[in-house]
Amino acid sequence: MAKTIVGLEITEESVRAVEMSTGRSPRVVAFGAVPLPEGAAKDSEVFDTDAVVLALRQLWSRAKITGRRVVLGIGSRRILVRDYTTQAMRPDLLAQALPFQVQDLLPVPADQAVLDFYPVSQVEDQVSGLLVAAVAETVDELVTAVSRAKLTVESVDLAPFALTRAVSGLAAPGETIAALHLGDHTSYVVVMRDGVPRFVRIIPMEIATAAVRARSARAESSAEADAEAEAPRFEEAREPVAVGAPLVRRRADLRGAVRPVSMTEAEIGVAVSRLGSTLRFYADRSAEAPVTRVLVSGAGAVVPGIGDALAASLPVPVELVGLSTVTSSTLAIPAGDLDVDLLTTGGLAGAGVRA
Repeated sequence: MAKTIVGLEITEESVRAVEMSTGRSPRVVAFGAVPLPEGAAKDSEVFDTDAVVLALRQLWSRAKITGRRVVLGIGSRRILVRDYTTQAMRPDLLAQALPFQVQDLLPVPADQAVLDFYPVSQVEDQVSGLLVAAVAETVDELVTAVSRAKLTVESVDLAPFALTRAVSGLAAPGETIAALHLGDHTSYVVVMRDGVPRFVRIIPMEIATAAVRARSARAESSAEADAEAEAPRFEEAREPVAVGAPLVRRRADLRGAVRPVSMTEAEIGVAVSRLGSTLRFYADRSAEAPVTRVLVSGAGAVVPGIGDALAASLPVPVELVGLSTVTSSTLAIPAGDLDVDLLTTGGLAGAGVRA
């Protein structure tokens, strides 16, 4: 059996993974997602290690994932991604110099941060690219949680970079495209050219995806059960209820129950406006390489109204893409939330395939 690598993401709503073969013709051999209880994780940070470990074990079992080597994606509003220019030097020397060069840009001391630099272009002795900084403690806790599930973290990768890797094959040579991942609570905007990310933004934004609505429904069901358990019981004779007959509950008696929500037109408008303004910010500073297409993924992209509003607001074509769009698979990848959510996760696995 060919060796495999697994792309793994831990989000507020779920853990999700894509296992890919590392043979001559890489293929998706397993994939899946398992929901997380509220408060277990958020923004690539783990708050309930036991809950995350249990979800990971369930994911490996249910999706029949066999590989134990993972590329772990991180994508948090607390991660700093910004343009940076420095003197060209060997990668090992730059790694030594970078903490001293960027200390004033960081929200924590440099020795408490994980730093990376993604070079994009060079003019004479100056190299420009993207500086990435994350809090070391947060990354360590994330890796520890994954390790407790008896998985080996081969590397940690920025989720927007994985998104770039996943869709790079869809662009024509020299074409500048924007890739958007619309998540439940955090979204990414990446502008790339020739497979190289030129611009990255991580945007905190609440979108009522199917996962968010499902959690609301579970909370409502739990509230109803609690209300019924606390209701006074009487031993009065009651008419028998036929099997299969509908049971009508007095919802007005349920105090504080959380209802499944969908997005209003105003909320959709705010979300689309934020995405559009981010793309306009890039366009204003990079007029020589305008975006010609926008590729959209993530469960937020299939929330009713989001896609239409985004397409109507942008002056370029908008296309929905998922894992099934960019890779071959030994399994059928069902259309819908999971397919579009797993695009970035597949890009993480792709990093391991190329390593």
